[in-house]
Amino acid sequence: MAQNIYDNPAFFEGYAQLPRSVHGLDGAPEWPALKSMLPDLTGKSVIDLGCGYGWFCRSAREMGAAQVMGVDISEKMLARALELTTDAAITYQRSDLESLQLEENSLDLVYSSLALHYLPELDTLFSHVQRALKPGGSLVFSMEHPIYTCASRQGWLTDDNGARFWGVNQYQQEGQRVSNWLADGVIKYHRTLGTTLNALIKAGLTLREVNEWGPTQAQIDAWPALAEEAERPMLVLIAAVKPQ
Repeated sequence: MAQNIYDNPAFFEGYAQLPRSVHGLDGAPEWPALKSMLPDLTGKSVIDLGCGYGWFCRSAREMGAAQVMGVDISEKMLARALELTTDAAITYQRSDLESLQLEENSLDLVYSSLALHYLPELDTLFSHVQRALKPGGSLVFSMEHPIYTCASRQGWLTDDNGARFWGVNQYQQEGQRVSNWLADGVIKYHRTLGTTLNALIKAGLTLREVNEWGPTQAQIDAWPALAEEAERPMLVLIAAVKPQ
């Protein structure tokens, strides 16, 4: 079972201060790229895995989705999502993504943002997603890039000339990584990019797009702190479909 770090008071308080918590999707610089990977949602059935505050659930309805369900393991996140939601077509469910039960051929889109790197393995989830998608349905998700997750100590280093670089080691050694981000002892799981892509293929999904995301120059001009995100990919965005 994945760690429920978002119900840790210190973590939740810190997370609430992040731009993506305060401003929603507008505070997530990868959102324009992720949005471009979505199918037409008009009249569609959608689920958001790791929905957090429910920002995407509400956006999906604005994009025409007929029914949206948000799923999260965190009681605190779901409570906040319910506070922000006044739409009867959006429902929320508390569940661990590893034990989530989905009705076969019931969904047009399975979406997930920055949640899957908390799961010890992805084969089971991808298999469940494949069965739950209607033929032609889509899986679109983001997760931390393995270049970002792999090192035993994540962070910037400095070379002999004083230039900063991102440390990469233990890339092939998949498994648990522990970081102190917003709270001590945050557990995530590193896997190579190949492992994730092959898990999708094994589940019977067809890859449509892979984006090793970095900010545009316009984004950097508007938000200079994003400049370091152009030095190494922090996120990978992936879209896959269930064959017709």
